[in-house]
Amino acid sequence: MINVIIAEDDFRVAKIHEAYMEKIEGMCVVGRAMNASDTLDLLSEQSVDLLLLDVYMPDMLGTDLLQEIRKVHSSLDIIMITASTEKIFLEKSLRYGVFQYLIKPVELNKFKQTMSQYKKNRQLLRKTKEVNEKLLESIFGNDSSLISQQNLPPGIDGITLDKVIQIVLSECGGMTSEKVGEKMGASRTTARRYLEYLVGIDYLKTESVYGIVGRPERRYFLKETHTGNL
Repeated sequence: MINVIIAEDDFRVAKIHEAYMEKIEGMCVVGRAMNASDTLDLLSEQSVDLLLLDVYMPDMLGTDLLQEIRKVHSSLDIIMITASTEKIFLEKSLRYGVFQYLIKPVELNKFKQTMSQYKKNRQLLRKTKEVNEKLLESIFGNDSSLISQQNLPPGIDGITLDKVIQIVLSECGGMTSEKVGEKMGASRTTARRYLEYLVGIDYLKTESVYGIVGRPERRYFLKETHTGNL
């Protein structure tokens, strides 16, 4: 059982995240804190594996609290959850080794996806005695590993889906369905089906960009919330 503490100053959000956690097998909320001081107290009192930490706490920023936590709990796993989009908080969180950084509001599917990847990495590290390429690829590999290959809808093949993701990742300026189709050796219609599926699961975003002939074209980009996993 993975013991979890939720540090969140909004009790309504904390209850939502706790309800989410109850839907995940093998994980248990052992405490909730509404400020930095209570968070440190709980960490000293409980056996904790994972901390869900908000940035905006009433007595201290969660990113400042990271420094205090690491002085005593160097092996604690931490996932930051915040409504802030300021880059400085992300940069500081990364320096203190957080596992993931989520932007509120966090939907259930995204929450479950993140916890699933966390449990997978934890299990891999526990059962692997030596570091090898397979282990590194599983933990630090491309973001396509975060998309479940199970229960894909009709017309969406897992191997082809991975290929489409890699094609989009290769072009930072976004890609049209026509260009993706060319690179994957398929029709524009097939490429669009896969791209729109990725948009539907909130993995890609789209923008209308004017082409050379002046007509707007729909381009597909990786969402910024996924770039930290690459």
